[in-house]
Amino acid sequence: MSHTSYNKQWLMAQQEISDLLVEECPPEPPKPEQDKTVAFQNVATLYVKYIQIFRRLEQCYDQVVHPQKRMLLRHLLDGVTGRVLELKNELVGLDFHEVHVLDDILMDMKLTPADLEMPIPKYYTLERAKVLKEREKMLSSILARIGAGEAKESDEYKMSIPDAIQLVQVHERARQGRLRAKFMREIRQQEEKENEAAARGVPTLDPEVAAIKVQKVWKGFAARKRVRKEREEEMMFIHMVPAPAPPYKNTAKYASLKNEDKRRTTQETNEQEYQNARISVKQKIREVEGPDMKETLQESIREWFIETRDATGKFPDFPEEDEGGSLKIFQEKDPAELAKELEEKEEGGDKKKGKKGKKSGKKDKKDKKGKKGKKGKKGKGDDDEEESGFKMAESKFLPNVKEASSDFDTVWKTRDESLNFSQKHDLELIKEEKRKEVEEEIRVQVDELMRQELKNLKMAVDKDKGKKGKKKSGKKKGKKGKKGKKSGKKKGKKEKDLTPDRSIESLYEELVEQGIIVRPPKVLIKDFLGEFNYSGAVLRQRNVEPQVSAHDVRRAITEYCILPMGSQRVHEMAAHVKSVLIMGPEGVGKRLLVNAICTETGANLFDLSAETIAGKYPGKSGLTMLIHMVMKVGKALQPSVIFINDAENTFLKKVPKKDELDPKRLKKDLPKTLKGWKPEDRLLLVGTTNKPQDSDHKGLCGLYQKIILVARPDYGSRQILFRVLIDKYGGTITNALNISDLARISDGFTGGLIEAAIKSVLTDRRLSQMSKKPITASEFLNPLSVRSQVFESDEKEFAEFFSKKTPLGKKRAKAMKGDDEDDGGKGGKGKKGKKSGKKGKKGKKK
Repeated sequence: MSHTSYNKQWLMAQQEISDLLVEECPPEPPKPEQDKTVAFQNVATLYVKYIQIFRRLEQCYDQVVHPQKRMLLRHLLDGVTGRVLELKNELVGLDFHEVHVLDDILMDMKLTPADLEMPIPKYYTLERAKVLKEREKMLSSILARIGAGEAKESDEYKMSIPDAIQLVQVHERARQGRLRAKFMREIRQQEEKENEAAARGVPTLDPEVAAIKVQKVWKGFAARKRVRKEREEEMMFIHMVPAPAPPYKNTAKYASLKNEDKRRTTQETNEQEYQNARISVKQKIREVEGPDMKETLQESIREWFIETRDATGKFPDFPEEDEGGSLKIFQEKDPAELAKELEEKEEGGDKKKGKKGKKSGKKDKKDKKGKKGKKGKKGKGDDDEEESGFKMAESKFLPNVKEASSDFDTVWKTRDESLNFSQKHDLELIKEEKRKEVEEEIRVQVDELMRQELKNLKMAVDKDKGKKGKKKSGKKKGKKGKKGKKSGKKKGKKEKDLTPDRSIESLYEELVEQGIIVRPPKVLIKDFLGEFNYSGAVLRQRNVEPQVSAHDVRRAITEYCILPMGSQRVHEMAAHVKSVLIMGPEGVGKRLLVNAICTETGANLFDLSAETIAGKYPGKSGLTMLIHMVMKVGKALQPSVIFINDAENTFLKKVPKKDELDPKRLKKDLPKTLKGWKPEDRLLLVGTTNKPQDSDHKGLCGLYQKIILVARPDYGSRQILFRVLIDKYGGTITNALNISDLARISDGFTGGLIEAAIKSVLTDRRLSQMSKKPITASEFLNPLSVRSQVFESDEKEFAEFFSKKTPLGKKRAKAMKGDDEDDGGKGGKGKKGKKSGKKGKKGKKK
């Protein structure tokens, strides 16, 4: 695509944003929605629309090469990302599900399930490519050093060179002997056949007859081969059979990816030129326009001195830098008004403040009594219709979206760029930006000079008053400074650094050597294969809970883990998700999802599973040191993922006596550690479990904020698994292989079991025979029959735990029964009203 195409795509996204801003920010606040179904449909529609905008903006930001446009696009992309996450939280609060059925909305908007896929912004890793490469080098060097040490220990078991040569010679002589024996056997068999034929007196064929027979056989073989080829071409023509893929370098996809890489390199060069231009333009403005700016500002401040002296009879006080300095002066219109305000502050300011304090105290008491009375009345049952119902929470990201949208309208919407073919930076915009910066720097310098000049004028005219005022102000400032020091000391005591003398690199190296920092395999979220559940809406209408599809799991992991962790601004402002539990049977891809989170965000992976930390850092002090090191390194090299495999072990009901792993070692320290995490800390605790029933559900569900259930793959997902994995491991899918039958037969098997079966079938020997003997579905029967599948009873256990033990499941069960008082409905407000009403009665009696 060209520059014009991406600009048009951005314009379309901006038009959609403008329409949504009109809908979301009406002139009058909307009334709360009484019907939860209607509220869910409204929020879900906004959610789907913002996802479409997000998809366009992500592509634009990745491919637009203009540096100044990219700055605005980044600001807008972060705002839209945050808004998507906010709407997701609203949907969860209305639907009490981590995944949602949006089939009706997709049909109304004429979209496909693929349009709901959340692409991962590529700048999460591309903009940190150098940092990630350095970290990978450091990790590789540490692991290589550890591996070299292990190899030295095993040197004594290595074979000597003469022994190795002798062993090779023995095997080579045996191979040659076997070949020689095979040839001799074939010669002997041939001689025996000829002798038998001569003994029977079999006549030899005439050469012409023999030639005709050979021709018949060959022509028949050639005709059958030609017909088979024509049949395959016909089936490809009518799209009944997929056409063979051309060489990858000749495909349009390869050309498109190469073009995208070229645009990214152009982005880097344009960005470097833009940064250099900012420095040079600022220096030039400072040299050329700086002196004139300074003189003009000094003259205007002197005029203000004289006008104020003429109007009030004395020189004014120059505003401090904290108050804005000379900016505050030029905001005032009349010097006489400024003099009156200064006199009121000096003479009667303290008295008025005291009176206001007393009055406000009385008003506060009255307001409290009035509020109590009002609450009491509401508690009796007179609920306000305007306050009940659903109303969306105030957004933190909409102001950012508004600001970016207005900047686009004022700067880029009508800007003529017909001559900017290479999409370089705009010098006029840089000048406007840097002129303001230079003016601010000069203003600070001029303020210091004029403050000294005003001081000299006051000294000459009114020396005594100036001295008294300075002494008082000096004392007050000194006291404030002392308080600030005390408060700083108190804050410092709370956070202790147990390793003050050690660098981050040394701590990182130690954690790698202990096996706590792990190198995750490079896996993308799209590698979690699976299809959309097309029967979800129908099942919900029948009050049947639909199976969670792989499409839903991908979207949930993206929204809760990847999008917040990838952007610092989004993580600080969005709802803070500190911990996620991925639950499901063995082999459904839980660990793959953890690796995908680390790959997509470029995060470190800290493994604090019971098996990993068993016997390491013993005792209470050792555990404290371990957690401190993990937190220190994780915060310094964020984003970081802290992984706990078999998360149920942390909260086991009964620990076996022979268990030496001490699985409940982190039970007390993990919740305390999570409380100390702040929004600016891009840390995420991810646990995986396939036996949540064995744990104390209160502790497990209390530690993990979000719980995502991963079910076994359905029919459509199994079809995708077989197609992709057979191709991945070197097999070719032909008409002889019925994928549909395989998907039906493998019902109940997880993705891990299917992959293991495919690996066992597609050996090197079988792949070598693929051209002569195509693979069939029957070959997968034995490998699948050996493996144990996941039964419906096992899935019901997970569904029951999810619905009865998790907080969200309990809320959903209450909502299904109609008892949603604790979930923000009318009943909840009524109960609160009754309590407040009782308080109001007590207040009246008193």
